[in-house]
Amino acid sequence: MINIVLLEPEIPANTGNIGRTCVATGARLHLIEPLGFRLTEKNLKRAGMDYWSRLDVTTYVDYREFLDKNPKAKIYLATTKAKRIYTEVSYEEDCYIMFGKESAGIPEEILQDSEETCIRIPMLEEIRSLNLGNSVAVVLYEALRQQGFDGMCREGKLHRLEWKD
Repeated sequence: MINIVLLEPEIPANTGNIGRTCVATGARLHLIEPLGFRLTEKNLKRAGMDYWSRLDVTTYVDYREFLDKNPKAKIYLATTKAKRIYTEVSYEEDCYIMFGKESAGIPEEILQDSEETCIRIPMLEEIRSLNLGNSVAVVLYEALRQQGFDGMCREGKLHRLEWKD
């Protein structure tokens, strides 16, 4: 199972969308406080739709508690400052992929201690960053692709009709 970690997320709609993506992919969500919203906010639930109750989510009071409760975690840190592209690493089955808050990303003090596991999504140089929900989806699906989309439905079905062979 892939673990998605949000360090101090600020926008409830982003976290709701990420929660929905985690439910759809079987990923576990970890939220590190402080959060820029309450977990009971309507925007959070609306973005996660009716899937929020099915979400495997854990909250932590701070980054130190997250590390203490996950001492053997292999953590990839998604940042625009990384030297390595997200497709250049091999994601382990139970790895953690961390994303920082929308306004500032992951603090450089954390990044500096983890240079070899920092990853980035390529983009044009004049663009500061992608939307947090989009970034999570891009990296999470690469990790799942590397693992062969294990346990996921790989074929779609039409609702009223059948595909022509």
